[in-house]
Amino acid sequence: MSVSLFAALLLVTAASPPLPYEPAFDPRDLKAGVAGEVGEALVLGTPHLSGLPDSFAPESLEPLLARLAAWKPGIIAVEGLSGRDCELLMRYKPLYPGASDYCWDPAPAQKVIGLDMVAATVEAERLLAAWPAQPAPGDRRRLAGLFLAGGEPASALVQWLRLPADERRAGDGLDDTLVAALEKLRTRRNENFLLGSVLAARLGLERVYAADYHSADATTASLDKDPGYAAAMQRIWETPQLKDRIAAEKALEAKLDGDGVMALYRFYNRPSTMRLAFDTDFGPALADATPQNYGRRYTGWWEVRNLRMVANVRAAMAERPGTRTLAIVGASHKGYFEAYLAMMHDVRLVDAETLLK
Repeated sequence: MSVSLFAALLLVTAASPPLPYEPAFDPRDLKAGVAGEVGEALVLGTPHLSGLPDSFAPESLEPLLARLAAWKPGIIAVEGLSGRDCELLMRYKPLYPGASDYCWDPAPAQKVIGLDMVAATVEAERLLAAWPAQPAPGDRRRLAGLFLAGGEPASALVQWLRLPADERRAGDGLDDTLVAALEKLRTRRNENFLLGSVLAARLGLERVYAADYHSADATTASLDKDPGYAAAMQRIWETPQLKDRIAAEKALEAKLDGDGVMALYRFYNRPSTMRLAFDTDFGPALADATPQNYGRRYTGWWEVRNLRMVANVRAAMAERPGTRTLAIVGASHKGYFEAYLAMMHDVRLVDAETLLK
């Protein structure tokens, strides 16, 4: 090789960007050798039921509930904040100004029960650890009250629904105000209750697991009063593709009778819909160039939130290895949940789209 050719090759090599580092260790390749049954996880992407039109009737969820019940999950996680996480957010409220928007107010139940958040949560866990096979109605009323005082309304509703109709009354830690609150939760247009709590009660489970986590909000809290951030996000979202996505969703929401609800859930649980969520939101945000990196900070917030939510689901699964787990989350979370859960050694994903056919 001539000196000039060698020098030219050196210049080309120096100008070429280095190959991206690929770690040799990948948890997805290390799923063999699990002792016993691998934990199956099904992630159900859902619209937020509170945003559906007035034509939506909770009874129309029955075909969906029947399919999910037939799969028989032993753990159900919902997109709600636990009392413990709300306690943290409320104590650091200057960092999380929107905390009260996500949290259940436990004060009325704490006044009746006579326990604060920590004491009520510890007592609920103590009762569950020694829970009898056939609890008395008073036991369920007591546990429902403790869940309310501990900031866990979806689990409180599970206990309420498991009571015979004539035992859904005040007593054992529930007063008339708390009874009214539980009855209101029964019809609240929220997937945590109409899907999570109802399904848990139907399957004979004692609780649901709150998987949401809003501590990630601190990553963008400083941007909330920045008009440049709001303007940048509005620009990112003003695309024909997003308008088409919203139109498709609205068309499905307008036909919720008959098989309409199932059609809506089939749409939200397709792989193409998961990708569409990225292509109309987080992808354009990553690509939006501003000196303040608004879009990248927004997407970073989203990734942090999903990582912490998935950690909550994995923690519930870790307590009971091999148990089938259903995670009910807003549809935009679904792709991230599946990607992160797929990295766990002891988790095997189940295709929601196939289950919903």
